[in-house]
Amino acid sequence: MTTRILDGRLLSAEIRAEIRKDVEQFTKNTGYPPGLATLLVGDNPASHTYVANKIKSCKDVGVASFHYPLPASASQSTLKELIERLNRDPNVHAILLQLPLPGGLDSTPLLNAIDPWKDADGLHPVNLGSLFEYKNWREMIESGQPLSCTPHGVIQMLRRSNIQMAGRHAVVLGRSKLVGKPMAMMLLALDATVTICHSRTQDLPAACREADILVAAIGQPRFVKPSMVKEGAVVVDVGMNRAPEGGLCGDVDFEAVKLKTSAITPVPGGIGPMTVAMLLHNTLQLAKKQAA
Repeated sequence: MTTRILDGRLLSAEIRAEIRKDVEQFTKNTGYPPGLATLLVGDNPASHTYVANKIKSCKDVGVASFHYPLPASASQSTLKELIERLNRDPNVHAILLQLPLPGGLDSTPLLNAIDPWKDADGLHPVNLGSLFEYKNWREMIESGQPLSCTPHGVIQMLRRSNIQMAGRHAVVLGRSKLVGKPMAMMLLALDATVTICHSRTQDLPAACREADILVAAIGQPRFVKPSMVKEGAVVVDVGMNRAPEGGLCGDVDFEAVKLKTSAITPVPGGIGPMTVAMLLHNTLQLAKKQAA
């Protein structure tokens, strides 16, 4: 079987080129660019790398970037006050609170404090809850609301790779509000039959083997083995972990599993670049909403 490697770098470059044109037109029409504010608390090296990449990507497509680095000692109230100030700032159309936060800080009330129409990551309860309301993908997209970036990146990867979702059995491995739950709602909107699996799922390998499309998002290095994958399945790896021998790896044992798949995403270079592209997409869509 010939396996397709789904190249997130290539696809995200295509999406960024589309966004760049739209941003240029938006800026010409309004006299100002879409603006993204990034809040980074503490010294987590991975978070610093992620945010630096996001800032670079903003510059690449013409989005204004407002970066707010804060020490790990920053208080909950300081962060909330900053978010409330950015909610009122007309130059900021989208706000991203980089997760995870240092110990002692609670992300939930801070994410809830972000104006739903400035929610760059689509994690506000209003935006997550709205996913249950839409009948189909067209309604979801036409709403203009921000969709969770990583699941939306997965969907764009599958759609732009001409991988059919309607009528197929999709298994989502992981139930977080960041990926698993919104991922399931988006797949349902595209008429897939969806199963969510997690740590308490009985006979997890058997459940995963039922998948035509398997999305792994559990944060465990190389957890998904060939014995968990159906011959010819499409495997999407959302994980990003430090490999025991150094370097990065996903939640899927890539080299072993790819031999059984019809298509698979690598780590790095798969869903990561798509997530950043969807963040830029959300920023532009939110700017359009606020300009309307």
